[in-house]
Amino acid sequence: MSKKVALFPGSFDPFTKGHESVISKALTVFDEVIIGVGVNTGKNSFFEADKRIQHIQSIYSNTPCISVEIYSGLTVDFAKKVNATHIIRGLRNSNDFIYEHAIAQMNLDMTGIESVFFLTDKNFSAVSSSLIREIYKNGGKIDAFVTNVSILVK
Repeated sequence: MSKKVALFPGSFDPFTKGHESVISKALTVFDEVIIGVGVNTGKNSFFEADKRIQHIQSIYSNTPCISVEIYSGLTVDFAKKVNATHIIRGLRNSNDFIYEHAIAQMNLDMTGIESVFFLTDKNFSAVSSSLIREIYKNGGKIDAFVTNVSILVK
């Protein structure tokens, strides 16, 4: 039986506890999860890509079935490169589903790679990376929403 490998792509600027809840659920279905930190050269990230990768690696340092890789370009191309059988997406609400559904259908049409949606734990359904960045930029504490904050902000 072949190994079920899933790609969880995103900018993860920053990686939140909501993302962690999606990973926890994905690990019940997949043998391996690759967290793909996407870099979009046309978009200014708040946290540097290296910091984001270090941050995520610190969370999963004792979880050998999870790896973190940086990529650019189309997610489906990266998924094929890492031999992912599925793409994971997290959903906080119905708006996320509407947005993600169209992308998942296009990815499937282009490559045959299915997307699997996991609901974020209800405790984190209001948490988004953009909200976390706003809180942080304005001097607020983000520890309740982001694990190992000190690695990200040092």
